[in-house]
Amino acid sequence: MSSCRISIGIEELIVHPPTYLAGKRLGLLCNQASTDRHFAHSRDLIQQAFPGCLSCLFSPQHGFFSEKQDNMIESSHCTDQVSGLPVFSFYGESRRPTPAMFAEIDILLIDLQDVGTRVYTFIWTVLYCLQTAAATGKKVVILDRPNPVGGLLIEGNLLKETCRSFVGLHSIPMRHGLTMGELALLCNREMKIDADLDVIPMQGWQREMFFVDTGFPWVFPSPNMPSPLTALVYPGQVIWEGTNISEGRGTTLPFELVGAPFIDTGQVLELMSADDFTSCILRPIAFEPTSGKWVGQTCFGFHLHVTRPELFFSYRLSLRLLQILMDLYPDGFAYKAPPYEYEYEKLPMDMILGDQKVRKALEQGIKIQELEHAWQEELTEYDERRRSVFLYPKG
Repeated sequence: MSSCRISIGIEELIVHPPTYLAGKRLGLLCNQASTDRHFAHSRDLIQQAFPGCLSCLFSPQHGFFSEKQDNMIESSHCTDQVSGLPVFSFYGESRRPTPAMFAEIDILLIDLQDVGTRVYTFIWTVLYCLQTAAATGKKVVILDRPNPVGGLLIEGNLLKETCRSFVGLHSIPMRHGLTMGELALLCNREMKIDADLDVIPMQGWQREMFFVDTGFPWVFPSPNMPSPLTALVYPGQVIWEGTNISEGRGTTLPFELVGAPFIDTGQVLELMSADDFTSCILRPIAFEPTSGKWVGQTCFGFHLHVTRPELFFSYRLSLRLLQILMDLYPDGFAYKAPPYEYEYEKLPMDMILGDQKVRKALEQGIKIQELEHAWQEELTEYDERRRSVFLYPKG
């Protein structure tokens, strides 16, 4: 794409290969979205640039082809039919890579598209890789990609120790404002993993860029992340996974839609304040999921239309909607029961929100503005922490 404004990590690796890769046995953590701007897959690019060095592939949640639809749907180890290389699943019988999986490599290359939200599991797969790499003396190299929701805005409460799970393993907010490479650097240092970690940075990416600003083609990294707009609403809309409210799975607009059969959209809108609509329009709609919650039933709810991405706080908006629905429909609304991402005791909503106190405050009717004020100090402290790993400027 001649209009592309950035060069991503895999492209930089091919043009400027680090000398430390020469003659090393390489592994690659990737999926079907791991492509360059011309849609050439990273596996093929690496094989061409380093003949005979790529010894195996690894896949994250949703599988190598991003074909697995939902949480706790495992993918098996397999053989890549294109390269003939073994593919080890990091979302199978275990979420952690074993030392045996790393036995045939010297260096692990990671090329995954993150979406900028704490509960998206790819970043925690990377963390587990760092831990296993540190234990086995392997090097990790992250081929960096854009944070599709930008690197300026951060949002939400920080994850508490009691809510740690595979949808959150370190004290970061829901919208973390870092690239995968930056977040790996932060976790590697703050969690004292001390893995041998390198990041191949992008060229041309700036922190205020949303994905549409990069000129880069979007390839969906998971089945229900079909567009950059999905990523933009995801930090808030993902909370519905902890409820019986449909987050739009089973439709063509996952996470952009929210609804349930018992919702009266007029009632909901009456309780929304003018502040809730400064950057997003909630358009009343009806939809019928073909899978997942409320399959085959008509749901009434909203389509989120983001009008000012630079001012849009998805977590704030979705928490407000959650609070309204809990209040209006006590007989209809329900939390999802465990299990969720292999946690069989913790309430999924607590794992997603990252703090049980936030859920209880919502139930008590405490205003969202008060909640945000309460966690602002820790969010400011996080902002200082994250700046120490910035690889990219503000334009």
